[in-house]
Amino acid sequence: MDKQSQTELEAATFRRLLKHLDERKDVQNIDLMILAGFCRNCLGKWYKAAADEQGIELDAEQARDIVYGMPYAEWKDKHQKEATPEQLEAFAKLQNK
Repeated sequence: MDKQSQTELEAATFRRLLKHLDERKDVQNIDLMILAGFCRNCLGKWYKAAADEQGIELDAEQARDIVYGMPYAEWKDKHQKEATPEQLEAFAKLQNK
């Protein structure tokens, strides 16, 4: 596979991941962190880091808005729920490993 095709496939896969996460707003970031070790915020940070590596000017908020499909504060108000004691306990256990 040539480099251009690989890049196009990776970009399409990333767009599909963002679409999937957008369709699953019920899955909270803490759930993603517990199960997969990353969340939507991590994707935003990675997006920003990739922009930095390419010399593309993009701030952290812009990157996060791309991942969330809207301003983060709006997404948080509409979709983020308070973490349950069980979620917080599971997350804390991961932090102590």
